[in-house]
Amino acid sequence: MSMTIYVANLPDSATEQDVQSLFNTFGKIESVKLITDSETGKPSGFGFIEMEEEAANKAIKELDDTEFQGQKLQVNQARGRSTNR
Repeated sequence: MSMTIYVANLPDSATEQDVQSLFNTFGKIESVKLITDSETGKPSGFGFIEMEEEAANKAIKELDDTEFQGQKLQVNQARGRSTNR
């Protein structure tokens, strides 16, 4: 079963390849999606990584609050979207 990881505080210079390389050490990645501002196209500083649940849990434990390209990452399990808009 797969899990989606939320990663925040990504540097503007980080690419999907950079993030994939970081998470690859924990297991096979199904997808990486970095979010950009819809109006400017600039990075929003967060993204989502989908990977096997056991590997995802290990990545969360090992990468949360660690430095990546000069920024301290926030890494945790993604929560579903809120329908209270």
